[in-house]
Amino acid sequence: MKNLAINAVRFLGVDAINRANSGHPGIVLGAAPMAFQLFTENLNIDIKKEDWINRDRFILSAGHGSMLLYALNHLSGYPISLEDLKNFRQIGITPGHPEYGHTAGVETTSGPLGQGISNAVGMALAESHLAAVFNKEGFPIINHHTYVICGDGDLQEGVAMESASLAGHLGLGKLIVLFDSNDIQLDGKVSLANSDDIKSKFGSMHWQYLKVADGNDIASVQKALNKAKKDINRPTIIEVKTQIGFGTELEGTSKAHGAPIGEAQRDILKDRLNWDYAPFEVPQEAYSYYRKRVFLRGQRVRRKWNNLLAAYKEQYPNDFDLLSQYYDQDIHVDLSLFSDLVLADKEATRSVSGKTLNILSKTYPNIIGGSADLTSSTKAKGADGDFSAEHRIGRNINFGVREHAMAAITNGIVLHGGLKAFSGGFFVFSDYMKPSIRLAAIMNIPSIFVFTHDSVGVGEDGPTHQPIEQLAGLRAIPNLNVIRPADARETIAAWKVAIESKTTPTVIVLTRQGVKNQENTSFEGLENGAYVCQYEENELHGILIAAGSEVGLALEAQKSLKTKGYDLRVVSMPSMFMFDQSSKKYQKSVLPGRAKKIAIEMGSSMPWYKYSKNVFGIDRFGVSAPINQALEALGFTKEALEVYIEKVLKA
Repeated sequence: MKNLAINAVRFLGVDAINRANSGHPGIVLGAAPMAFQLFTENLNIDIKKEDWINRDRFILSAGHGSMLLYALNHLSGYPISLEDLKNFRQIGITPGHPEYGHTAGVETTSGPLGQGISNAVGMALAESHLAAVFNKEGFPIINHHTYVICGDGDLQEGVAMESASLAGHLGLGKLIVLFDSNDIQLDGKVSLANSDDIKSKFGSMHWQYLKVADGNDIASVQKALNKAKKDINRPTIIEVKTQIGFGTELEGTSKAHGAPIGEAQRDILKDRLNWDYAPFEVPQEAYSYYRKRVFLRGQRVRRKWNNLLAAYKEQYPNDFDLLSQYYDQDIHVDLSLFSDLVLADKEATRSVSGKTLNILSKTYPNIIGGSADLTSSTKAKGADGDFSAEHRIGRNINFGVREHAMAAITNGIVLHGGLKAFSGGFFVFSDYMKPSIRLAAIMNIPSIFVFTHDSVGVGEDGPTHQPIEQLAGLRAIPNLNVIRPADARETIAAWKVAIESKTTPTVIVLTRQGVKNQENTSFEGLENGAYVCQYEENELHGILIAAGSEVGLALEAQKSLKTKGYDLRVVSMPSMFMFDQSSKKYQKSVLPGRAKKIAIEMGSSMPWYKYSKNVFGIDRFGVSAPINQALEALGFTKEALEVYIEKVLKA
């Protein structure tokens, strides 16, 4: 019966990939036994309650093998039909790589290799923190595992190694990775590109390493899983030796990796595995087995947990209420929280952000995060001490110099649920984090990415640390709210938007240098994306549009040019994303079509051309010098700006 159930997964995968004439059958054929064993004997999920907070999480980090996951989820009872499988890689709910929120039973979008396993580290971290906060003796309310299936490619990605290093350091013992070790990747043998000793490598990162010599030996797979669960102080990687394309004439070759095997090879596989069924035909016995071992078993586990939760609620009502609040996404930040915030007349927005985050962390105890070894610079620090193996309730995560992993782990924490997660870094190194930021936008999850040192105002650190094109690149990502606040008021409002967001990740971009706290900036204006922070007095000669520290520069230029007879409006545009979502009527009220417009920003001019053909920006790399000297060398001064504005207005 078990072989029948395993082969049902294999043939659904082969049939869907053959029908689509596209896909990756190799991992489906080779890894089906370990995935079967995980689902039927270990994974605690309830198909009817996908968002059960204490479910085990399963991540197919090798996302190209998506048909492995779709077949298992179909057989287990998720709302994925045979027709959906027949529609694999077409418009529908079975895309080429798993997509969170798009297909039932998918915990994360795991297309880019290394991202899934890194998300899993975030999930395991979230589980350990929530368990420390809420569990009581006899009441393990939060008590689940995070399982991963990854491949050779995952473990060659830098982001995965950064994440694994942190997971071992933090002792995330409920993270268990099944490594589909078949010695083959797309271009040929793994040995062409890689000769790492996985046992030594992961051992040095404080992981437990186990090995299963034959991936078809499900008893050995189970034995390894049992041993993995017993080590609560170390994450575990189980290297499972498999044959890519198992059962076909392509077995053990790269030809089985990323192309359909075809009908002829299906016939060979059918004979070798004694599978006497037509394409997409699954015997009822297989369905019955998965129903019993995944669906019904999972429901029993959840019912038992429900009884435990009811008793917990009765004995610890305050903790139960707090737990409910953690998972309540309907948050509305009251601006009166910040009424006693002490601000200087001139202050870096990174400093204001740090003060704002401190207040928010006291009010919302489910806020967690940290910086990439830059806390003293970014001011992005969590509360309640450092999160560590000895102090799980700490809400400050020391990510170390691991920007790639930091962003992916932040996404994993958010995906887990119950926590609001943020990360902090220098803006120029958003380049390292962009894949994860992009995935957050694709997944519609409200991760928060805090960046400081937002311009050539960084000064002496020079062009390697001075952002130019980063704003343009991130603003181009759909469903990503990039906010560059002008001063304290806008910074507080940016955090309010980020914390209240439900389906959109937020990037908050902040200054290193002090900026004046303006009189006319607005909380409400920021939430509209752009607004008039200084109107013209009589006749509108032109509009200056700026973001961040350049709003103050625009206001200075407006005042100076007033003495020359120019009546200008100044518009602060902290978020193009939110402004573009506002009504056309509002947009026209802020930026009337008849007026000449000049956009001002210390960075790439590219994103501003949709609002104005006149942009005063910086389209070259910076220089290493104190800020004023750097701005002088780059031609970005108040005097140069005024000359440019006059030229535009006279044209």
